[in-house]
Amino acid sequence: MPLNPYGVLKGTIIKGTPAPPSGNRTAHYQAVVRAAGTYYTLAINVLSREKPSELLYLVGDQFRAEQLTHLQSLENGVTIIDESNREDIALDYIRGGLFDPAKMVALPYHADGPDNDLNEKVDTYLGRAIRDKTATIYAFGEMFPGGVHDIHMNQGNVEKYRADDGIWQDGGIVIHFGRENKWQGLFLAFQSQSWCTDNRGHKLRPVSECNHLTPNLGETH
Repeated sequence: MPLNPYGVLKGTIIKGTPAPPSGNRTAHYQAVVRAAGTYYTLAINVLSREKPSELLYLVGDQFRAEQLTHLQSLENGVTIIDESNREDIALDYIRGGLFDPAKMVALPYHADGPDNDLNEKVDTYLGRAIRDKTATIYAFGEMFPGGVHDIHMNQGNVEKYRADDGIWQDGGIVIHFGRENKWQGLFLAFQSQSWCTDNRGHKLRPVSECNHLTPNLGETH
């Protein structure tokens, strides 16, 4: 699989830091997760290098959480996902049927005013889990020493990032709130990524010809 290694981190989120409002082309929301006595960093993209720069996002409970309840059986820490367990654990925004891509909307990473940018949406989502001591976070993406990145769709990329393409290796975050026994998710994609991909995750058609999958593509809210 192109992401090496692709996996999921299970643990407890203890801190979240929004990306600074500087217009940095590599803006990331940074979070800290404690798992099995080790601290990990989550680097969550909130701005795209490619235009349009606003990411598509879906946050909340508008997904099929029953597909993920088996994650509770995982041990705390990193679980590497490969051919042996891919179909049971991995995320694929296009093939998995986890959520309706049409519900994703584009949002700037920073804007004046309350609750109107991606930084704030991510901060609100993760902040609830920080305050709830019964919450368990599952972060999907590429593992690096000490953390997780590529926490977004990882297929249909522009040529520059084509080497990262693959199926059943999309990133994202889901949180289980134990006290309420409820699941919430955060799913991200770049507007430059095509939603029409082959069995290697490469785009089959340009983004403009796949808008029927994401009718909010290019809009900001």
